[in-house]
Amino acid sequence: MLLYPDRPYGLGTLYGYRVDKETGERERFVISEPADLDQNYVYAKERRLIEEIKSELANGRNVQVFAVYTQKRDVTRRLQELMRKEGIRAEVLTAETPPEQREAWYERQLRDGMQVCICHPKLVQTGLDLLPFPTIFFVQTGYSIYTLRQASRRSWRIGQKEPVRVAFFTYSDTAQESCLRLMGKKLLVSLAMEGKLRVEGLQTMDKDDDLLTAMARELVTRQGVGEEAAAVWRKLTKVRETAAGAAAGEELPATQTIEAPKVPERPEPWIPSKGPAVQLSLF
Repeated sequence: MLLYPDRPYGLGTLYGYRVDKETGERERFVISEPADLDQNYVYAKERRLIEEIKSELANGRNVQVFAVYTQKRDVTRRLQELMRKEGIRAEVLTAETPPEQREAWYERQLRDGMQVCICHPKLVQTGLDLLPFPTIFFVQTGYSIYTLRQASRRSWRIGQKEPVRVAFFTYSDTAQESCLRLMGKKLLVSLAMEGKLRVEGLQTMDKDDDLLTAMARELVTRQGVGEEAAAVWRKLTKVRETAAGAAAGEELPATQTIEAPKVPERPEPWIPSKGPAVQLSLF
Protein backbone atom coordinates (compact mmCIF):
# COMPACT_ATOMS: atom_id res chain seq x y z
CA MET A 1 0.00 0.00 0.00
CA LEU A 2 2.95 2.34 0.55
CA LEU A 3 4.53 1.38 -2.77
CA TYR A 4 1.54 1.16 -5.12
CA PRO A 5 0.89 4.93 -5.51
CA ASP A 6 4.48 5.37 -6.71
CA ARG A 7 4.58 2.21 -8.83
CA PRO A 8 1.04 1.32 -9.94
CA TYR A 9 2.17 -1.17 -12.56
CA GLY A 10 3.88 -4.53 -12.80
CA LEU A 11 2.94 -5.69 -9.30
CA GLY A 12 0.74 -8.58 -10.38
CA THR A 13 -1.30 -10.51 -7.82
CA LEU A 14 -0.09 -10.13 -4.24
CA TYR A 15 -0.16 -13.32 -2.19
CA GLY A 16 0.17 -14.06 1.49
CA TYR A 17 0.69 -17.25 3.47
CA ARG A 18 -1.07 -18.67 6.51
CA VAL A 19 -0.98 -21.96 8.42
CA ASP A 20 -4.00 -24.24 8.15
CA LYS A 21 -5.16 -25.08 11.69
CA GLU A 22 -6.24 -28.59 10.72
CA THR A 23 -3.34 -29.73 8.54
CA GLY A 24 -0.64 -27.47 9.98
CA GLU A 25 0.60 -26.71 6.47
CA ARG A 26 1.21 -23.30 4.95
CA GLU A 27 -1.28 -22.27 2.30
CA ARG A 28 -1.21 -19.33 -0.06
CA PHE A 29 -4.07 -16.83 -0.32
CA VAL A 30 -4.70 -13.75 -2.43
CA ILE A 31 -4.13 -10.44 -0.65
CA SER A 32 -4.85 -8.09 -3.53
CA GLU A 33 -5.04 -7.81 -7.29
CA PRO A 34 -4.08 -4.16 -7.90
CA ALA A 35 -4.91 -2.53 -11.22
CA ASP A 36 -2.01 -2.44 -13.65
CA LEU A 37 -1.82 1.19 -14.80
CA ASP A 38 0.08 2.69 -17.72
CA GLN A 39 3.81 2.69 -17.08
CA ASN A 40 4.46 5.41 -19.66
CA TYR A 41 2.25 7.95 -17.88
CA VAL A 42 3.92 10.54 -15.65
CA TYR A 43 1.93 10.62 -12.42
CA ALA A 44 1.09 13.52 -10.10
CA LYS A 45 3.85 13.09 -7.53
CA GLU A 46 6.44 12.66 -10.24
CA ARG A 47 5.29 15.82 -12.03
CA ARG A 48 5.38 17.84 -8.81
CA LEU A 49 8.80 16.46 -7.90
CA ILE A 50 10.24 17.47 -11.26
CA GLU A 51 8.70 20.94 -10.97
CA GLU A 52 10.25 21.48 -7.55
CA ILE A 53 13.63 20.17 -8.69
CA LYS A 54 13.64 22.53 -11.68
CA SER A 55 12.82 25.42 -9.36
CA GLU A 56 15.68 24.53 -7.02
CA LEU A 57 18.15 24.06 -9.87
CA ALA A 58 17.16 27.44 -11.30
CA ASN A 59 18.29 28.95 -7.98
CA GLY A 60 21.62 27.14 -8.16
CA ARG A 61 20.73 24.51 -5.56
CA ASN A 62 21.50 20.81 -6.09
CA VAL A 63 18.92 18.33 -4.84
CA GLN A 64 19.21 15.07 -2.91
CA VAL A 65 16.22 12.74 -3.43
CA PHE A 66 15.52 9.86 -1.04
CA ALA A 67 13.42 6.80 -1.88
CA VAL A 68 13.14 3.58 0.12
CA TYR A 69 12.03 1.17 -2.63
CA THR A 70 15.30 0.37 -4.36
CA GLN A 71 15.45 -3.40 -4.69
CA LYS A 72 12.87 -5.73 -6.30
CA ARG A 73 10.45 -2.91 -7.13
CA ASP A 74 12.93 -0.13 -7.71
CA VAL A 75 11.58 3.39 -8.23
CA THR A 76 14.93 5.21 -8.35
CA ARG A 77 15.73 4.24 -11.94
CA ARG A 78 12.33 5.45 -13.11
CA LEU A 79 12.88 8.80 -11.38
CA GLN A 80 16.30 9.06 -12.98
CA GLU A 81 14.84 8.34 -16.42
CA LEU A 82 12.07 10.94 -15.99
CA MET A 83 14.55 13.59 -14.86
CA ARG A 84 16.94 12.94 -17.71
CA LYS A 85 14.08 13.35 -20.18
CA GLU A 86 13.62 16.82 -18.69
CA GLY A 87 17.30 17.65 -19.15
CA ILE A 88 18.23 17.13 -15.48
CA ARG A 89 21.53 15.39 -14.76
CA ALA A 90 20.47 12.77 -12.19
CA GLU A 91 22.54 9.90 -10.82
CA VAL A 92 21.62 6.95 -8.59
CA LEU A 93 23.79 5.88 -5.64
CA THR A 94 23.37 2.17 -4.87
CA ALA A 95 24.61 -0.20 -2.18
CA GLU A 96 27.12 -1.55 -4.69
CA THR A 97 29.30 1.43 -3.81
CA PRO A 98 31.05 0.57 -0.50
CA PRO A 99 30.53 3.02 2.39
CA GLU A 100 34.17 4.11 2.40
CA GLN A 101 33.93 5.06 -1.29
CA ARG A 102 30.65 6.98 -1.24
CA GLU A 103 32.15 10.36 -0.44
CA ALA A 104 34.55 9.97 -3.36
CA TRP A 105 31.60 8.85 -5.51
CA TYR A 106 29.78 12.12 -4.74
CA GLU A 107 32.83 14.21 -5.51
CA ARG A 108 33.41 12.42 -8.81
CA GLN A 109 29.77 12.74 -9.92
CA LEU A 110 29.68 16.43 -8.98
CA ARG A 111 32.76 17.08 -11.08
CA ASP A 112 30.96 15.36 -13.97
CA GLY A 113 27.97 17.70 -13.62
CA MET A 114 25.54 15.81 -11.35
CA GLN A 115 22.62 18.02 -10.26
CA VAL A 116 20.39 15.48 -8.50
CA CYS A 117 21.37 12.40 -6.53
CA ILE A 118 18.81 9.65 -5.88
CA CYS A 119 19.40 6.95 -3.26
CA HIS A 120 18.06 5.12 -0.23
CA PRO A 121 18.39 7.26 2.93
CA LYS A 122 20.25 4.46 4.74
CA LEU A 123 23.17 4.80 2.35
CA VAL A 124 24.01 8.29 3.63
CA GLN A 125 22.34 8.40 7.05
CA THR A 126 25.64 8.62 8.92
CA GLY A 127 29.14 9.78 8.11
CA LEU A 128 28.43 11.86 5.01
CA ASP A 129 28.12 15.65 4.83
CA LEU A 130 26.07 16.56 1.76
CA LEU A 131 26.94 20.25 1.78
CA PRO A 132 26.58 20.60 -2.03
CA PHE A 133 22.92 19.51 -1.71
CA PRO A 134 21.09 22.15 0.37
CA THR A 135 17.71 20.76 -0.77
CA ILE A 136 16.50 17.31 0.32
CA PHE A 137 13.32 15.72 -1.05
CA PHE A 138 11.81 12.54 0.40
CA VAL A 139 9.74 10.67 -2.18
CA GLN A 140 9.21 7.96 0.44
CA THR A 141 10.21 8.00 4.10
CA GLY A 142 9.94 4.40 5.23
CA TYR A 143 9.07 3.93 8.90
CA SER A 144 12.41 4.24 10.71
CA ILE A 145 12.59 7.40 12.82
CA TYR A 146 16.33 7.01 13.26
CA THR A 147 16.97 6.78 9.51
CA LEU A 148 14.67 9.72 8.80
CA ARG A 149 16.31 11.99 11.36
CA GLN A 150 19.83 11.13 10.26
CA ALA A 151 19.20 11.41 6.52
CA SER A 152 17.25 14.67 6.78
CA ARG A 153 20.22 16.37 8.46
CA ARG A 154 22.90 15.37 5.94
CA SER A 155 22.98 18.89 4.47
CA TRP A 156 22.54 20.79 7.71
CA ARG A 157 26.13 20.35 8.86
CA ILE A 158 28.97 22.60 9.98
CA GLY A 159 30.16 24.53 6.96
CA GLN A 160 26.80 24.81 5.22
CA LYS A 161 26.32 28.37 4.01
CA GLU A 162 22.97 27.94 2.25
CA PRO A 163 19.54 27.65 3.90
CA VAL A 164 18.59 23.99 4.00
CA ARG A 165 15.19 22.88 2.71
CA VAL A 166 13.68 19.46 3.48
CA ALA A 167 10.37 18.47 1.87
CA PHE A 168 8.23 15.34 1.75
CA PHE A 169 6.07 14.17 -1.15
CA THR A 170 2.99 12.03 -0.58
CA TYR A 171 -0.39 11.23 -2.09
CA SER A 172 -3.41 12.43 -0.09
CA ASP A 173 -5.81 9.89 1.41
CA THR A 174 -3.40 6.99 1.02
CA ALA A 175 -1.31 4.83 3.33
CA GLN A 176 1.60 7.10 2.43
CA GLU A 177 -0.09 10.07 4.10
CA SER A 178 -0.91 7.98 7.17
CA CYS A 179 2.70 6.85 7.38
CA LEU A 180 4.03 10.40 7.06
CA ARG A 181 1.64 11.73 9.71
CA LEU A 182 2.49 8.95 12.15
CA MET A 183 6.21 9.47 11.50
CA GLY A 184 5.74 13.14 12.39
CA LYS A 185 4.04 12.25 15.66
CA LYS A 186 6.75 9.75 16.57
CA LEU A 187 9.34 12.43 15.81
CA LEU A 188 7.54 14.87 18.10
CA VAL A 189 7.80 12.28 20.87
CA SER A 190 11.50 11.78 20.12
CA LEU A 191 12.09 15.52 20.45
CA ALA A 192 10.16 15.54 23.73
CA MET A 193 12.42 12.79 25.07
CA GLU A 194 15.40 15.01 24.25
CA GLY A 195 13.99 17.92 26.24
CA LYS A 196 12.40 19.84 23.37
CA LEU A 197 9.02 19.78 25.09
CA ARG A 198 5.74 20.89 23.61
CA VAL A 199 2.20 20.03 24.59
CA GLU A 200 1.54 18.55 21.18
CA GLY A 201 4.45 16.18 21.56
CA LEU A 202 3.42 14.98 25.00
CA GLN A 203 -0.11 14.35 23.82
CA THR A 204 1.13 11.79 21.34
CA MET A 205 2.62 9.64 24.11
CA ASP A 206 -0.67 8.00 25.05
CA LYS A 207 0.01 5.18 22.56
CA ASP A 208 2.97 2.85 22.90
CA ASP A 209 2.48 1.06 19.58
CA ASP A 210 5.12 0.89 16.93
CA LEU A 211 4.47 2.62 13.63
CA LEU A 212 3.33 -0.48 11.73
CA THR A 213 0.85 -1.42 14.45
CA ALA A 214 -0.61 2.08 14.42
CA MET A 215 -0.98 2.01 10.65
CA ALA A 216 -2.64 -1.40 10.77
CA ARG A 217 -5.13 -0.25 13.42
CA GLU A 218 -5.98 2.85 11.38
CA LEU A 219 -6.52 0.72 8.27
CA VAL A 220 -8.81 -1.74 10.04
CA THR A 221 -10.88 0.69 12.09
CA ARG A 222 -11.15 3.40 9.43
CA GLN A 223 -11.48 6.02 12.13
CA GLY A 224 -9.38 8.16 14.43
CA VAL A 225 -7.38 9.55 11.55
CA GLY A 226 -6.87 12.82 13.43
CA GLU A 227 -4.93 15.75 12.06
CA GLU A 228 -3.36 15.79 8.64
CA ALA A 229 0.27 14.98 7.98
CA ALA A 230 1.04 18.57 6.95
CA ALA A 231 -0.25 19.88 10.29
CA VAL A 232 1.95 17.46 12.24
CA TRP A 233 5.06 18.46 10.32
CA ARG A 234 4.28 22.17 10.78
CA LYS A 235 4.41 21.51 14.53
CA LEU A 236 7.82 19.91 14.09
CA THR A 237 9.04 23.07 12.39
CA LYS A 238 7.82 25.12 15.36
CA VAL A 239 9.61 22.75 17.76
CA ARG A 240 12.89 23.19 15.92
CA GLU A 241 12.49 26.98 15.74
CA THR A 242 11.78 27.13 19.47
CA ALA A 243 14.77 24.93 20.25
CA ALA A 244 17.02 27.01 17.99
CA GLY A 245 15.84 30.22 19.64
CA ALA A 246 16.52 28.84 23.10
CA ALA A 247 20.01 27.75 22.04
CA ALA A 248 20.69 31.25 20.72
CA GLY A 249 19.67 32.81 24.02
CA GLU A 250 16.33 34.17 22.88
CA GLU A 251 13.50 34.47 25.37
CA LEU A 252 10.92 31.70 25.08
CA PRO A 253 7.27 32.60 24.39
CA ALA A 254 5.05 33.01 27.43
CA THR A 255 3.30 29.72 26.75
CA GLN A 256 6.67 27.97 26.82
CA THR A 257 7.96 29.49 30.08
CA ILE A 258 8.36 27.15 33.05
CA GLU A 259 8.67 28.84 36.43
CA ALA A 260 10.74 27.07 39.07
CA PRO A 261 9.55 27.19 42.71
CA LYS A 262 11.23 29.86 44.78
CA VAL A 263 13.72 28.64 47.36
CA PRO A 264 13.88 30.62 50.65
CA GLU A 265 17.20 32.30 51.36
CA ARG A 266 17.34 30.84 54.90
CA PRO A 267 15.51 27.50 55.28
CA GLU A 268 13.57 27.13 58.52
CA PRO A 269 15.03 24.60 61.00
CA TRP A 270 13.20 21.34 61.45
CA ILE A 271 11.50 21.00 64.85
CA PRO A 272 10.47 17.50 65.98
CA SER A 273 6.86 16.97 67.06
CA LYS A 274 6.14 16.95 70.80
CA GLY A 275 3.42 14.29 70.49
CA PRO A 276 3.88 10.58 71.24
CA ALA A 277 5.89 8.63 68.71
CA VAL A 278 3.81 6.33 66.55
CA GLN A 279 5.22 3.26 64.80
CA LEU A 280 3.79 2.96 61.29
CA SER A 281 2.46 -0.44 60.37
CA LEU A 282 3.59 -2.22 57.25
CA PHE A 283 0.22 -3.99 56.90
